[in-house]
Amino acid sequence: MHVQNGANVPRLSQRRVTETYCLAGSALWLLRSLQTAFTCRILAEFFLFFFVLGPLQSETMAYGGRWCRCGLSLSLILSILGLGHSVELAFTAEPSDEVAVPGQPVTLLCSADGVQPITITWRKNGAPLWNEASVFPLPNGSLYIPFFQVNKEDGSSDQGDYDCVAQNRFGTVVSRKARVQAAAISDFHIFPRDATLEEGGVARFQCQIHGLPEPDIVWERSGEIIDTENPRYTLLPTGVLQITALQAEDAGTFRCVASNAAGVKYSPEAVLTVTGPHYTGYKDPMILVGPENLTKTVHQTAILECMATGNPRPIVSWSRLDGRPIGVEGIQVLGTGNLMISDLTVHHSGVYVCAANKPGTRVRRTAQGRLVVQAPAEFVQHPQSIARPVGTTAIFTCLAQGEPPPQITWLKNGQELKPRGHIKLKNNNSSLTISGISQEDEAIYQCIAQNSAGSRQASARLSVMWAEGLPGAPQDITATTVSSTSIQISWKEPLENTEEIIGYVVHIRKIEDPVQLEYQEAVSKDTFQQTVTDLEPSTGYVFYIKAYTSRGASKASASVVQSTLGEVPAVPSLYIKVLNSTAIQAAWEPSIKLGQNEGFKLYYRKVPLPHYTGPMLLPSNVTAYNICRLDPLVVYEVKLLAFNQHGDGNSTVRFVSLKEASARAGDEQRAKSSTTGIIIGIHIGVTCIIFCVLFLMFGYRGRLMKCKASQDQISAPQVAGGVNGRISHRSVQNGATLMDTGVLELKGKVSDLNEMEHLFPHTPRHRTEAIPSHSLDVTLVSAIIPDEISFAEEDPPGTQAINHPPSAKD
Repeated sequence: MHVQNGANVPRLSQRRVTETYCLAGSALWLLRSLQTAFTCRILAEFFLFFFVLGPLQSETMAYGGRWCRCGLSLSLILSILGLGHSVELAFTAEPSDEVAVPGQPVTLLCSADGVQPITITWRKNGAPLWNEASVFPLPNGSLYIPFFQVNKEDGSSDQGDYDCVAQNRFGTVVSRKARVQAAAISDFHIFPRDATLEEGGVARFQCQIHGLPEPDIVWERSGEIIDTENPRYTLLPTGVLQITALQAEDAGTFRCVASNAAGVKYSPEAVLTVTGPHYTGYKDPMILVGPENLTKTVHQTAILECMATGNPRPIVSWSRLDGRPIGVEGIQVLGTGNLMISDLTVHHSGVYVCAANKPGTRVRRTAQGRLVVQAPAEFVQHPQSIARPVGTTAIFTCLAQGEPPPQITWLKNGQELKPRGHIKLKNNNSSLTISGISQEDEAIYQCIAQNSAGSRQASARLSVMWAEGLPGAPQDITATTVSSTSIQISWKEPLENTEEIIGYVVHIRKIEDPVQLEYQEAVSKDTFQQTVTDLEPSTGYVFYIKAYTSRGASKASASVVQSTLGEVPAVPSLYIKVLNSTAIQAAWEPSIKLGQNEGFKLYYRKVPLPHYTGPMLLPSNVTAYNICRLDPLVVYEVKLLAFNQHGDGNSTVRFVSLKEASARAGDEQRAKSSTTGIIIGIHIGVTCIIFCVLFLMFGYRGRLMKCKASQDQISAPQVAGGVNGRISHRSVQNGATLMDTGVLELKGKVSDLNEMEHLFPHTPRHRTEAIPSHSLDVTLVSAIIPDEISFAEEDPPGTQAINHPPSAKD
């Protein structure tokens, strides 16, 4: 129900109001995003604003609608002014390469969208086409050539590189270049040759011809076009005719016919003669023609030829050298082994291997060819339009990919942009940095990505924000050199809007430094000069001034360049080294602050004489000097200073006494000699100890070997002992032979009778009577011939005499 005169009325729900405004805002955003006419978008926005959102005004006021309506009003105003336009200026159509027929019309497309009015002009080979009678610009921006000519009366031609230029109040953009060429066809540079081949074999004819556009080639046999439905005939688009399993009916005359927009060409005829088979036995597989290296562009078609022969007929197969699968999509085999790849992509690039295999065996022959697929430049990241205040930094980024990798160049309002001053290009030109921007930097910047397969362009606008009522640029800036480290800067206040100035800022930078290394010094609003200190001597600097208010900075003043004064070099470091009793060496380290044409002055004198010897002028690259023929009994003073075009620097003084130095050198020599003697004595002692140890080791080993030989020789002969047949041995101790009824064992060995015979060949073998036992007091003489043995004075270690108890018989 309705209650009039101030009564409550039902309100729309907050949700409905919000949804309505969201839909309207989305519609406005969509309209700006669409590439439709600018006028149509403005009319649509007026409709949305007044007819859709107007009736909701009363409701939205209670739910923040005031802000929504204000925001939409601002959006509409910005759209009308062009500030909120999604694309300030951009091409919607660009010209492309054309092959024109002389005498026929040619149309090159070009159209742009953005803030009106937009003006489109054309250039040919970089020069504007103003009043060319043979070309006509169309209302939509395209260029129309009604009668294409290759050779005009004035010697010119309609052939060339064309581009269109679009311009509005925001700036200028340039389209990609389109090359216009005349259709043409040449004579055949490869044509078929006569051939005589065996029945059952293979034949191949080839034609090649140049033309624009690429000529179409067909084949004729005996004046009739060859039937492509015959499976034994394979016609490749490259101008090759293959015939397999030759028959007598294939004989005849062959020629190729090439045609394009420029005309028709006929090749010379070739005669094919087919003879009977002469040999029907086994033939190894052989590749007659293998694949060639090809360079193609994406979406084109590549044909890799492979023609093989043999008996039995070989099987042709294809593979990639890198082992990757060829795939099946877009792959087709023509004839008996030719590989055709349609709709090429960069992934098809690689080395392809054709193999002719003998059926049922591993016998094969191979040939290979490389396929390179190029891709035109494509943008990965477009540059984006930005707005920046005066004096700040703007960065545009443009990333593109392609095969081969594209080169990137930048245009500013249609003119090539070169790095200079505050404009820097980084990362292979993919990043454009503009530092300390001013009103002059406001423009449309284009990124051009180009490679051998094609080019692309994208644009973005830099808007320099400028608040109304800001002061003008400071006036009459001057710079005066005060010293080698300071310069005084003076200026006058701006000509307008000076009431709100709160201070000035002096911008300082070395001439050779990039803008990024600039630094500032702030001063009060009533100060119109500033002395900049802590500068480097003999160095040029760039200065400019800006006035600041609470709302922003003014434009920059004109720049002024001034250099500091030069200064004398700093004090060098000096070192003195005594070479001998009559010579010293002066060495020094130069200061890093030396100016141009610097050098050194070296003086020396006897103390306390007043006069110096010198100066000795030395160039800057000399850092040492020897002073000879000095008196060893006196003290010398050495003085060194550096000089340059501004004068002499302060000197460094050193004193040296050759007498003390000579005495100190003698002491050091004696100490060194003493130390050397000690070291030599230690070496000699160690050497003696080593020799003694070696002597003892090898001497003991010799005696050990000698003792072992002696003991082996003095082993007693075997003797029959008693009734039980035991053997008695003699034990040699202290030069005597002791009889024992047991068995004597030396080093765990027992010598038998044969060994005794070998050792004592002159001793006859006889049976020895049993010897009665005696007491240990009795000394018995050995039965062994003394001349046959030698005795050791002591037993070797580990040798033990084992005494057995006397036998019962004894």
